[in-house]
Amino acid sequence: MTPFRPAPSWLADAVFYQIYPQSFADSDGDGIGDFAGITGRLDHLAWLGVNTVWLNPCFASPFRDAGYDVSDYLSVAPRYGTDDDLARLVDEARRRGIRVLLDLVAGHTSDEHPWFTASADDPEDHRYIWTDTHTGSGTDAPPPAGFVASPGARPGAYLPNFFDSQPALNFGYARTDPAEPWRQAPDAPGPLANRAALREIMDHWLGLGLAGFRVDMAASLVKDDAGKTETRKLWTELRHWLDAAHPEAALLAEWGDPAVSVPAGFHTDFFLQFGGPTEGRPLRSLWNNRQGTDNDGWDPVDCFFDPGGKGSPSTFVDAWREAVAVIGEGDGHVALPTANHDFARLNCGPRTAEQLPAAFAFQLTWPTLPAIYYGDEIGMRFIPGLPDTEGSVLGPRYNRAGSRTPMQWDDGPNAGFSAVSTPDSLYLPLDPSPDRPTVAAQRADESSLLHLVRRLIALRRATPELGAAGSVDVLHSGYPFVYVRGGRYLVVVNPRATPADFTADALDTTHAHALEASGVAVDGRTITAQGFAYGVFDLTPQEPSV
Repeated sequence: MTPFRPAPSWLADAVFYQIYPQSFADSDGDGIGDFAGITGRLDHLAWLGVNTVWLNPCFASPFRDAGYDVSDYLSVAPRYGTDDDLARLVDEARRRGIRVLLDLVAGHTSDEHPWFTASADDPEDHRYIWTDTHTGSGTDAPPPAGFVASPGARPGAYLPNFFDSQPALNFGYARTDPAEPWRQAPDAPGPLANRAALREIMDHWLGLGLAGFRVDMAASLVKDDAGKTETRKLWTELRHWLDAAHPEAALLAEWGDPAVSVPAGFHTDFFLQFGGPTEGRPLRSLWNNRQGTDNDGWDPVDCFFDPGGKGSPSTFVDAWREAVAVIGEGDGHVALPTANHDFARLNCGPRTAEQLPAAFAFQLTWPTLPAIYYGDEIGMRFIPGLPDTEGSVLGPRYNRAGSRTPMQWDDGPNAGFSAVSTPDSLYLPLDPSPDRPTVAAQRADESSLLHLVRRLIALRRATPELGAAGSVDVLHSGYPFVYVRGGRYLVVVNPRATPADFTADALDTTHAHALEASGVAVDGRTITAQGFAYGVFDLTPQEPSV
């Protein structure tokens, strides 16, 4: 197998910031965020220090799944503005040293996409996965489980990829069966046409200055694919094309299994609340306190960042080590998000604002690529009890709307998000708390979470040993969590409410001096951490001042 071109050099230093565009900033007063609103807030991102922005889907859509139901991959949704507005956003971001990535919904479209409406009337069209009504014991046999009745003149049913309104694009089946003729091989004409379409879509947007894509449900393309063998082949083929056509572009996977996705061709994959052999357990073992977005099918695990102190970082650390061992040095990266549009924010349920600094001290000093979900830098809360909005509800305790509320910029009307005159016209309600955090208030307070996140980002970017490529030596996988980066930088994190201590017998702390710390003391070889404490220390002697 031909090796991939090395990942773009800029990626190793990326600090991602995820923007849910309809909730970030509204420039025209209609209650929904837009491109011009994002452009107007780029100075906040530049001041914060992030250098790579990922936008949730902004293509034309009927928005039955918040834009993850695409009706035209080559046109932007009018609610966000025009192609020119997006181009201006990309240009203005570039002027500030910020790259912009789009979200590519690769595995399905909207049922309003012209491809699907044509396919629903043409039995010879194999862009989607179709079966006919004659499959089974008789002409009136029901369609196979999971298929949805055809809405057009074509008889039979189609396979959705998520909601019924999201028909799965046909990338073939890894296992064919003559008794199930809809199981086409991955190299059949329909699947090959869809591979070509992905290249055309990526080529179009990369040619306009975008820096790459985060790929939605990247593991879902080839069906009945045990081990994801055929899906991996597909992405390997696309990566080789990307290396030749757009060598500076990056592909990020929504896969949740970096040990599989990165060797398959992605430059980066996120640890997520799902995915991998333990269905997202590594990330959930850090953040998930079973509040906010919670799936009844997830196995219970005590999270480490919890005031009760019942969890352990070992689940995450072990999974990260296993992934890195497979990926290899310099061949790709693992990304660690604070949250995302499908998962509860850090500030959720019993986890309060005072517990967030320790979480960021860990996330921004661990050798993964950090991904900050918009608003987490000020500690925005997950808001429970919101109405189902554009398909946000996935289960009785899984309403994603709580993580998608408007960005809180200031104390003005609608928290500075929108000038709309009636709050009921906002895309989602604001956090109703009178003490909700805002960017303006935290900018004015140098002791705030926002300033801490900014300082940690600056420290990471100025200190290669704290980045994705620096070594890590874990000294204690408990409370406090203690590790050394690059043989020089000591990091201590205690996310529980009660104090904790650790004796570092093998560590010379004689010259330890704090670079960023709160509640952590280093006395000889004894490290003491108060509740919710964190610290980053340089262990090398300081140069004498002149």
